[in-house]
Amino acid sequence: MLAAPGALPGPAVEDQWAFEVKQDGQRAMIYLPGDGRMLLRSRSGADITAAYPELLPLADAVGRHPAVLDGEVVALHQGRSDFELLQQRMGLAGSPARAVRMAARVPVHLMLFDVVHLDGRSTTNLPYAERRGLLEGLGLAGAAWSTPAAIVGHGDQAWEAAQGAGLEGLLAKRLSSRYRPGVRSTAWLKIKILRLADVVIGGWVPGRGRLEGLPGAVLVGERREGLLHYAGSVGTGWSQAERASLAALLHIAAVDACPFAETPPVTGARWVLPRLVGEVRYSARTRAGRLRHPSWHRLRPDLAP
Repeated sequence: MLAAPGALPGPAVEDQWAFEVKQDGQRAMIYLPGDGRMLLRSRSGADITAAYPELLPLADAVGRHPAVLDGEVVALHQGRSDFELLQQRMGLAGSPARAVRMAARVPVHLMLFDVVHLDGRSTTNLPYAERRGLLEGLGLAGAAWSTPAAIVGHGDQAWEAAQGAGLEGLLAKRLSSRYRPGVRSTAWLKIKILRLADVVIGGWVPGRGRLEGLPGAVLVGERREGLLHYAGSVGTGWSQAERASLAALLHIAAVDACPFAETPPVTGARWVLPRLVGEVRYSARTRAGRLRHPSWHRLRPDLAP
């Protein structure tokens, strides 16, 4: 079951919802037949069990309760899920020996948030509140897995806490919602915390098709110690009129030399004088300081580069 993008439920209805921290990892279904074995499958259905050997003892923790659980595999950095860190562990299902070595360097943690089958019966038709009770009743808390808290009501406080902790966002789940496999449902809402950054445009990449002659993306940077450091590529967030207006400004500012301290790894880039300042939304930053999931918000002619 997948969550739909949405807004925080209001105070009048928030007692009908539970709020969980939105994790930034690899979604997984965990099959535990109750005989000491475990099978981990990704959203695509691929068997990823061998990629995460530190999770295998979960089968013993469940004991003789056959179960199918839903969760997210994450790599933690300073208590928060870090997808960039997790990428070092993904894709190793075909290399078990390497996965074991990487587990010692970059351990993962399994966040469990639902149960869809338990003790020989499907639980998908039970409301979320009952399924959550069954999951918590399993008492699954270990070094490599846990059942994070779900808070009923108090959405504004949960939102403020998530913002203050630098988390990616919240998941709001209607207490009465059934589990609908394969469905992106508005009974589950993903509410991302978006941050704003002022950036300087240093280049752009031409669009294709209907965007020919217009910027498909702009290359942006941030100034540190007098140098413009590349912060990422922004390719969404404009209306057609805004894109055309920006294109005119970019053509006027064209130069031959790259203005960034280090040339961005982008094919077909065109450079401009670093004079235009824009404001972008983004969800998080990589370890290198790059913006994750950036989208254009507005041009800032009021700010000097």
